[in-house]
Amino acid sequence: MWGPTIVGFGRYHYKYESGREGDSALAAFAARGRELVVYVAESFEGRDDLLAKLGPHKIGKVCVYIRRLADVDLKVLEKLIARSVADTKSRYPQPN
Repeated sequence: MWGPTIVGFGRYHYKYESGREGDSALAAFAARGRELVVYVAESFEGRDDLLAKLGPHKIGKVCVYIRRLADVDLKVLEKLIARSVADTKSRYPQPN
């Protein structure tokens, strides 16, 4: 759990040029009111194409808001999350 409401999988450590750093989940989701929120990387190759194929949703900077899971293409959602995780791992490699 990441806080009281976010379910996260995996972990990575980030450090920005500003010096700010912390830990976050590689993949995460939360139920927010009537929507499911899936957290994905802000930008990665193919992100916009996958979102266009996903089905009904709204989007924030890193949040994908889905009203009904049954209305979206689950294969596309799976690819979206997998590519987001791969992108995050490549941008924030972790020491062994």
